[in-house]
This record gives sequence, C-alpha cells and structure tokens, in this order.
Amino acid sequence: MSINELMLIVFLINLPFGYLRSNAARFSRQWMIAVHVPVPFVFLLRVLSGLNWTVIPLLVLSDIAGQIAGGKLRK
Repeated sequence: MSINELMLIVFLINLPFGYLRSNAARFSRQWMIAVHVPVPFVFLLRVLSGLNWTVIPLLVLSDIAGQIAGGKLRK
C-alpha cells in the first residue's frame, strides 16, 4: 500500500468520528472517544502496510483533516 492510499484511508476513517465529535462538548467523554477510537486502526493499518515510523506525521495530518472535514459535514 502506498503512502497516498494509506493517507486517504486514514482520512476516510476519521470522517464519521469528526462528524460525531463536532456535536459533542469539548473534552467530554463522547468527544474523547471520537478523537481516540480511530488511533488504533491507523496504527494497525500503518503496521500492516509495512511503512515505518517516518510516515506518522503525515498520518496525523490526515487524521486531523478527516476530523475537521467530518465536523464540517455536520454544519
């Protein structure tokens, strides 16, 4: 799997969680769950794709972008 494909998958995984997060009070239990539940999936995808730790900053950016885009879908 290429880095671009992985970044797209991470973005798409985070869309529904960003959608849920946007309606929750900041730092509430629902907000924390929406932010942190996708992280193990992203980690697993990175490991299974065979990419090393140097791609983590790009995946974090994709994660944040997915959360923001999901939040904008609600509004």
